[in-house]
Amino acid sequence: MLDFLNPLFGRNPEKIKANVEIYTWATCPFCIRAKMLLWWKGVEFTEYKIDGDEVARNQMAQRANGKRTVPQIFINNQHIGGCDNLYELDSQGKLNSLLFEATS
Repeated sequence: MLDFLNPLFGRNPEKIKANVEIYTWATCPFCIRAKMLLWWKGVEFTEYKIDGDEVARNQMAQRANGKRTVPQIFINNQHIGGCDNLYELDSQGKLNSLLFEATS
């Protein structure tokens, strides 16, 4: 819609090749914040809404090395962690390089 603004804001959605998955709860402020950063970067991601679903939460925990908090974020099947971890990667300038890598 406002794709003409992408260069102005340093967004490169056309370069994003990674498979991004995020486990969320609808009302979780950290989930919303993580999704906003991904959206801002132009990332198309798969969202697993696990509100109250213990089976899905257990599956998430198994993938996330036992972590049961949300969000849990995966880029190309690599566990990134939660919202703070995602923002830390971005502040260190490491997130874009992960996003621009194609899935193996």
